[in-house]
Amino acid sequence: MTTNLRHLILLTLAAVALCAVADESAGTTAYNFLNVPASSHVYGLGGHNLTIIDDDINLVEQNPALLGPEFDHQVGLNYMRYIGETNFAGLRYGQGVSEHGAVAVGIQYFGYGNLQGADPDGTLTGTFSASDIAFSVTYSHDISERFRGGITLKYLYSKYEDYTAGAVAADLGVNYYDPEHEFSASLVGKNLGGQVKKFNDFKDNLPWDIQVGVSKMLGKAPIRLHLTAYDLRHWSSPYYKIADVNNPNSDLIEEESFGSNLMRHLVLAADILPTDNLYLGIGYNYRTRTDMATYKRDFMSGLSVTGGLKVRAFGFGVAFARPHTGASTFMFNLTTSIGELLK
Repeated sequence: MTTNLRHLILLTLAAVALCAVADESAGTTAYNFLNVPASSHVYGLGGHNLTIIDDDINLVEQNPALLGPEFDHQVGLNYMRYIGETNFAGLRYGQGVSEHGAVAVGIQYFGYGNLQGADPDGTLTGTFSASDIAFSVTYSHDISERFRGGITLKYLYSKYEDYTAGAVAADLGVNYYDPEHEFSASLVGKNLGGQVKKFNDFKDNLPWDIQVGVSKMLGKAPIRLHLTAYDLRHWSSPYYKIADVNNPNSDLIEEESFGSNLMRHLVLAADILPTDNLYLGIGYNYRTRTDMATYKRDFMSGLSVTGGLKVRAFGFGVAFARPHTGASTFMFNLTTSIGELLK
């Protein structure tokens, strides 16, 4: 067993120990900003993907096992204009540490704009700002020729007005990749950990999750299909919709069936890859669509699109989604290799 692989195992055990910090018997789930992807490619493919094999270090945020020495000296930037006044942005840098290992560091910022404050009696007290920041360190190692494991350790800092909170978390991932058949499969445990500093006396739990995914090229056709399953800790996933679609003030009714539960755990997506330097993709997230059943949605609800282009040392990616008619979201990625720039 190599020294680097021993380190990976030790870090994995340490991350599993973080789960002891989290006790879901009490408290509410927060830190849901961790579910927002840093990759425009992933965002355009439905918001969840663990298996894309591509020259884009932003993908590492979804699965630490996607990091490798091939990302040596690569820098990734991301920016998202989200709903309302919210803006998200991040930076990630990767470096190879051996023939079979790599590390990456990253920072992700989530800003929610100016919010209206009020006291317990409802008297307005002026505006305040709110933001979350995630600091991360990722390490990966090739377990064998086709298997790679990785771990991401994260520190989460939140500041809402004068209140602050902190948490520690870890992502554990493993990826299997067969380049001959262009098949990729992954298993990831995400956001394992808990709070180390509370806002007040209220405890918030992390949205930890178990996810699996596969990607496969369709023979010689330039089409890659993706299937990702998430929120696997819970099978039951009911949603609400308006009883009378012609009366927006009508009562809400709960909907749940075997088919809806199944589909609300799946993201379906496809890429078209006409060349090695260009991709176009589309994703469908049934949960997003059904969650918008009580809002004014349209054909685009649940759908998302993405495209990417590499020009010399730079890679560009964009994505667009519209959960409902009042919310259009746009995401942009940029990657570059410092080594290629210096040539």
